[in-house]
Amino acid sequence: MIPLRDINPTRTVPLVNVAIIVVNVAAFLYEVSLGQHLELLFSEYAVIPRHVVASFSNYQVGGLASLFTSMFLHGGWLHLGGNMLYLWIFGDNVEEKMGHGRYLIFYLLCGLTATGVHIVVDPASTMPTVGASGAISGVLAAYLFMFPKAKVVTLIPIFVFLQVVELPALVVLGMWFILQFFNGLISLGFETAGMGGVAWWAHIGGFAAGAILLLPFKKKPG
Repeated sequence: MIPLRDINPTRTVPLVNVAIIVVNVAAFLYEVSLGQHLELLFSEYAVIPRHVVASFSNYQVGGLASLFTSMFLHGGWLHLGGNMLYLWIFGDNVEEKMGHGRYLIFYLLCGLTATGVHIVVDPASTMPTVGASGAISGVLAAYLFMFPKAKVVTLIPIFVFLQVVELPALVVLGMWFILQFFNGLISLGFETAGMGGVAWWAHIGGFAAGAILLLPFKKKPG
């Protein structure tokens, strides 16, 4: 299932959500401009679990910057496009409910938690991990719990046909999380590269963080 848009209008401009998208796109365009030097960028600013664990062990705080920078890097056009599509569709409503400042902090905390879970699950991995999907997973959790009945216009491939239907967010995002969870279970014990390069546990961790942080970050009525 591929969400195309939601039928859940907002009354405010999602300034933070748009800014996050712009920063991600700008960062990716910079990646593209590097050509063969991109590997050097990833070695410095992507999360490499073994390196992060070593930084913690040696109390090298400066080596932990990748926990933030990795959230704004992507591994390809599809990676970027898929993440930004989800953020564009679901982020504006969450930002409106939280307020601009709370939403930004919420987004970053979900991303950090997602990365932390990924590192805990595979602390010896030397594979660079990048992407906003952990933080976005937290946004999806917040949307799911706040707007479970909101309609989402969804593209569903049925054999060789494409069907566009309206489904409740509970179905679209619920199925999304179930897919992440089962893929996460299957990936246990395997190197990330063996599972197509997807950090499933980062998605699960980000989603859990979003569900937990929703209550304190949601604006009080009135």
